[in-house]
Amino acid sequence: MTSPEDRRKFLKVGSIAAATGFISNLLGRNTNAQEPMQRSDTMKHDNMPQPIGNASARPEIPATSDVAAEYDGFSRFKPSRGLDPDSDYYIGKLVPGFRNASDGPAPFEAPDIPKLSYKMDNGVKVFELVSMAVQQEFHPGVKMNVYGYNGSMPGPTIEVTQGERVRIIVTNELPEDTFVHWHGFELPIQYDGAATLTQNPIKPGKTKVFEFDVHEEGTFFYHSHLPMQEAFGQVGWFIVHPKKSFDPPVDRDFGLLFQNFHIPPTHTISDSMAMDWNWHTINGKSGPYTTPLVCKHGERVRVRLLNFSPMQHHPVHLHGHTFWVTGHEGARIPKSAWVPRNNELVGVAQASSFEFIANNPGDWIFHCHMVHHMMNHMVKQVGPRFRHDASVDQYLANLSSRPEVDALRDDKFSTPGYPQKMQGMEMSSDFMKVIWSRKEVRGMRANYPMSVNGLMTVMRVLPDDLYDVVMNSDQDVEKGAVFAEIVRRFGDPSKYMAAPKMMR
Repeated sequence: MTSPEDRRKFLKVGSIAAATGFISNLLGRNTNAQEPMQRSDTMKHDNMPQPIGNASARPEIPATSDVAAEYDGFSRFKPSRGLDPDSDYYIGKLVPGFRNASDGPAPFEAPDIPKLSYKMDNGVKVFELVSMAVQQEFHPGVKMNVYGYNGSMPGPTIEVTQGERVRIIVTNELPEDTFVHWHGFELPIQYDGAATLTQNPIKPGKTKVFEFDVHEEGTFFYHSHLPMQEAFGQVGWFIVHPKKSFDPPVDRDFGLLFQNFHIPPTHTISDSMAMDWNWHTINGKSGPYTTPLVCKHGERVRVRLLNFSPMQHHPVHLHGHTFWVTGHEGARIPKSAWVPRNNELVGVAQASSFEFIANNPGDWIFHCHMVHHMMNHMVKQVGPRFRHDASVDQYLANLSSRPEVDALRDDKFSTPGYPQKMQGMEMSSDFMKVIWSRKEVRGMRANYPMSVNGLMTVMRVLPDDLYDVVMNSDQDVEKGAVFAEIVRRFGDPSKYMAAPKMMR
C-alpha cells in the first residue's frame, strides 16, 4: 500500500466487503468477494505476456459445498483480517475448506515422493519396505549416491487411517546392518527399532516383520536408527489420518521433508560425519528443482513440514499468507492453542503442520530463512563428479559442457580437484529444459529458477481457470503468462514490470 489514498480505498473496499460478508452469511454465501478485472481493462500493457484463461471468471465455490465466501469479515477470496482476534474466523482460523468433512481426509501429497503400495491380508495392511543404496537426482543431471528405501530418497510414503493394523516387512539390501524406527508411535517395545537396545540388527539380505495397531493420528515418519544412515538420507513419511476428519476440513494436505547433506564439490557421496552441511533438499530436490505446491484460490491448505536435517533447524517462512500452526508430530494442537505465524522454527526431527486459507493469488516463495540454506551454501561445482569406477564418456562426448575440463589430457584426473575455476550453479540449456518441463511451473515468471534455490519452493495460489490451464490442460503457456494474468486481475498491471526479454 503506497499512499494514504490507496489506504483509504482499501479501507473503503474492506468495509464494503465486511458488510457484504455479513449479508452473505445471512444469505448463505457470496462468491463474488473478489471480482477479477474485466478483459477490456487488461489489454493496455504491451510489456506483459498475452492474457490467458478466462479473465471474467469469478471465484467459484464448488456446487457440492455449502461453505460461504465471507466469515465475520474474513474473505476466503481476498487478503483480510477478522474484526476480532477472539473470533473463530480471525485470519481464517476456522474457515472450512470446500471439501466436505464427510468425504474423509484430503489425500496426502508430497511432491516427488512416491507412495508405498500395500495389499490387504485378513484386515491387515501389508507394506514391503526395502532398505537400499539409491541414486537421487538433487538437480537435473546432478545425481548423488545416498541411502533410501525402495529406490527412493526420501523413502516412499506410508499412508494409513487411525485404527488400522499394519504389517511392514523390512528387507535389508544394504551391505551393512540396519534398523528401522517408527518415529512417534506408541508401540510394543520389540518393534521400536532402537539399535541393539530393543532388537538385533537386520542383517544384509535378511528380513524383519513389524506388525502393530495404529491407535494414534498425526504426522509420523520412519527412519534408520543408525545415525550415519539417517544422515545419509534414510527417512520416509508415515501419515496417519484421523478416523473422523478434523474440523475445519482442508482441501489440500501437502508434505515437505527437509534434509541436509555434506557433499564436497567433485563428489557424489555425502560425508555423514561432517559438522557442516552444504546441500539442502526438499523432498529430495534442491531449488529450483523443488516442485511447487499448487492449490486453488480460496481453498484451505495444510502443509506438514518435517525437518530431518542432521543438526540444523529451519525457520520456515511463507510469503503472502498468515498460517496457523495446528499440529506437531506429537498430535493435533487444541484450537485454543493454535498460533498465527508467518515464520515457524522447525527443529531437528520435528514436524509442524500449518493451515491457512489460500486467499491471495500468486506465486509465493515458501522457504527456510537461513541465508546459506537458501543458497545451498553457494555450493560450487569445480570438477567432474566421479567415482573410481565411473565412466567419463559424458565429458569426452561434449567438451564444451560443464564442468570445463581438458578431457584430452592424459593426466586429467590425476590432479585432485582439477579444475578449480570458480563456477556457480550453471543453468545449462538441458538443465533449464528439465526445470521447465514440469506442469507445476507453467506460466511462472521467466526468471523464477534464478530466485528459487536450496531450501526454497513455491506455493502457487491460482484462480480456478488458471489452475486448469496449469495442471489439467495441454495448452501452450508462455513463461510469465499466468503470473501476469494474476497481476492483471488482482494487482496493478500499470506498475508491473515483466521479466527481461533475455530470460523469456
